[in-house]
Amino acid sequence: MNKILCFNHIMLELELQQYLLHEYPQENARCEWKEFKNLKNSFCGDEKDDVISYVSAIANMEGGHLVLGVKDKTLEIVGTDISKLTFNGQPANTQSATFKLTEQCTYLSSEGLSIEEFVTDDTNKRVWIIHIPKHLPRRPVLAHKKAWQRIEDSLVEMTSERMSVILEEPIYTAKDWSAEIVPDATIDDLDEVAIAKARMMFKKVHSRIPTEEVNAWNVQTFLSKCGLTRNGGITRAAIILLGKYESAFKLRPAVAQVTWTRRDKNQEVVDYEHFTVPFILTVDEILSKIENLTLREMPGGTLFPDTMKQYDDYTIREALHNCIAHQDYTLQQRINFVENPGYLYYSNAGSFIPGTLENVLRNEEPQTHFRNECLCRAMVDFNMIDTVSRGIKKMFNEQWRRHFPMPDYEIDQVKKKVVVRIYGNEINKRYTDLLKTNDTLSLWDCISLDAVQKGRTIHEDIAQDLLKRGLIEGDAPHYSISLSIAKNTHQLPSYTKTKGLDKEKLRQMILQYLSNAGDEGAKRDSIYEYLKDVLPANKTEEQQLRYVGRLLVELNEEKMIDRIGLKWILKDYNRSV
Repeated sequence: MNKILCFNHIMLELELQQYLLHEYPQENARCEWKEFKNLKNSFCGDEKDDVISYVSAIANMEGGHLVLGVKDKTLEIVGTDISKLTFNGQPANTQSATFKLTEQCTYLSSEGLSIEEFVTDDTNKRVWIIHIPKHLPRRPVLAHKKAWQRIEDSLVEMTSERMSVILEEPIYTAKDWSAEIVPDATIDDLDEVAIAKARMMFKKVHSRIPTEEVNAWNVQTFLSKCGLTRNGGITRAAIILLGKYESAFKLRPAVAQVTWTRRDKNQEVVDYEHFTVPFILTVDEILSKIENLTLREMPGGTLFPDTMKQYDDYTIREALHNCIAHQDYTLQQRINFVENPGYLYYSNAGSFIPGTLENVLRNEEPQTHFRNECLCRAMVDFNMIDTVSRGIKKMFNEQWRRHFPMPDYEIDQVKKKVVVRIYGNEINKRYTDLLKTNDTLSLWDCISLDAVQKGRTIHEDIAQDLLKRGLIEGDAPHYSISLSIAKNTHQLPSYTKTKGLDKEKLRQMILQYLSNAGDEGAKRDSIYEYLKDVLPANKTEEQQLRYVGRLLVELNEEKMIDRIGLKWILKDYNRSV
């Protein structure tokens, strides 16, 4: 399961200093620097003097950035300590801190909210940069039940003047790009076959309208009923869905294109093709390219196999339709659809309007607004998407029903990109069998266990529930399937690999390596290369490197090894001591 966006970077202190000076050169209404050397009592402490108060103040202007761990006059890096910062009794990280912000700051939007973590490789100082979105229309962001704003260098309770400005804002200030009229477009720019298919799908969706009535509408009337024309003018949405191939250029500089690519197991491109409007027709052409293999599945409790397609038709179509519907065409990027052995990859440009995947899956209410309102409404009329927001949840349910891995969502609100992966194979056969036979597991259980199997982070509240039920083990944020589950599903070898060697064994290996290195010593990277095969497999390379770094610091603090420049040396060989 995906998370609210967070980033982790490792660099030298000088590099970080230069980066901060370049990206955040001065304090203003959009940027605040704070030392906050220890976040234990600073994340949610005294009003007007804690993190959430500053988040409120920045959000209540135009949004911006809060840099933690630097001096507010010089941007000198002092670092911030999160070792004693906990949420619900668990150690804090960028993900849990981000969730906490949305809990503590009333009306704070999750769209565009993220935390970047920087840890200096040479001085081990931590800097957090909180990226804060602008407040929602007519919704000032509250902290400690008060709205805050920044006036010069001071944080003050919001003035009545600023409050009035916010409360009188129009609900939706952004124009619907897809509803704009294409100046020189006419009915002749639309494809007759595409219009015919749209009319056919419209009749299926709106079955209460007599077929004879819909058939009697001329093209202009039909397009008007679907909201694809305005005062006789052709909208961009009409071109995207129904436009002739050659009419796509009238959308420039926007790009209405899907690039399909097939890659082999070595990630080499073996085939590709570009597709453009009318998408109501070309989607079928794109999907026909997929090699959707027929699989034989053995259901739980039977010896008779079922046959099924590698990919569920609804799921792969819904994912592509979502890309088309929610693409930010103003960013002038293609939609990418990549066929890989075992999974399909989709990416589209634009922020994720609901903010988080959890918001989509847990919210029972329809989504209130869309990036391309005109386009989305027409796609609903043509049975291409579902505006009740059931589409994504149905994709997850279909994968669950098939006992396949859940879709992966990567939501990058900073780079404005959404990536979806749809899997056409099992993660682990025996583990999948457990899911088939255990009828006590909910969809959310399976989403969470799926994330653990993939080495992804899950929300701490969910993790605690799975821990209590004996389904997972470990410490936040790096959980793994429990030993009992591993034994029951015959995954003990992979379980051991995932967990890695215990800490003491790793320490002994480091000492042995440095002993072999003698007075030459060794850099962290070479120590990592020596250890990487026995490090926890569910951690990324960056996380593994940091883990090795922490072990080295511990050994140094215990006076077992020394650091000379970038090299580590066994104490016995350090002739300078």
